[in-house]
Amino acid sequence: MKSQQKLKKQFSCEFFPPKTEQGMEKLFATAETLSQKIDPKFFSVTFGAGGSTRETTFTAVASLMRYTGREVAPHLSCIGSSKQQLMDILADYQQQGVKRIVALRGDLPSGTVSHGDFTHANQLVSFIRENYQDQFKIEVAAYPETHPQAVSARKDLLHFLQKVNAGADAAITQYFYNIDSYFYFIDDCEKAGLDLPIVPGIMPITNYSNLSRFSEMCGAELPQWLRRKLESYADDAESIKDFGAEFMSSMCQRLLDMGAPGLHFYTMNQSEASLRIWSNLSK
Repeated sequence: MKSQQKLKKQFSCEFFPPKTEQGMEKLFATAETLSQKIDPKFFSVTFGAGGSTRETTFTAVASLMRYTGREVAPHLSCIGSSKQQLMDILADYQQQGVKRIVALRGDLPSGTVSHGDFTHANQLVSFIRENYQDQFKIEVAAYPETHPQAVSARKDLLHFLQKVNAGADAAITQYFYNIDSYFYFIDDCEKAGLDLPIVPGIMPITNYSNLSRFSEMCGAELPQWLRRKLESYADDAESIKDFGAEFMSSMCQRLLDMGAPGLHFYTMNQSEASLRIWSNLSK
């Protein structure tokens, strides 16, 4: 963790683009609350592959920048896109004043045959660097528990190295609940000579069934003891939230105490759960 310990702590929050005007108003209220309490380095906004939520992402990014005055980092996935499409998107973001991009491979939309001009995130990072040099800070994804589609942990680490060597400035991890997975991943990165901020992604625990389903989809492990603990609360939503806040606060404090360079909150467009964790931290 040596390379992580010397870095200034960086806190950020992630949103998904709302589909309705009511959802956008709720997002503004959430962003304002998080902005005042956490003072995040930036907000990020997710991005659908192949056009599924791209327009709503553009709207959310522009609106959040105007409303909050904060730096907003759009997610940009390359799968299913052409070079020209990506050039148009990047030019639009540059015109808006966007300074940071979260560069991802993304998932090919159902029914889509062509992968487009890119198949891996490192190609997108290289493309941005070639065309925009250092005009954008580039965040990439990291997987302490290994990407669910990776052949092996070693191959996955090599893919991460390619993204970093292509020009990434920092990384945000998939969420995890086994803290050792993060620190072993950091050790492997340092042994490979990497020296960049790798910020832990934090998913608050508020609903067991939703979390279990989502974790299955994205390959994040729910340790057996944690599953059993959450199952024991059955439909007691408040007890799940209370336990989730206590557990996540303890995990986040340990991450920061042991040298993690910050935290990235997956907010699900809600402020309460992230703020309960934040209020318990000594930072």
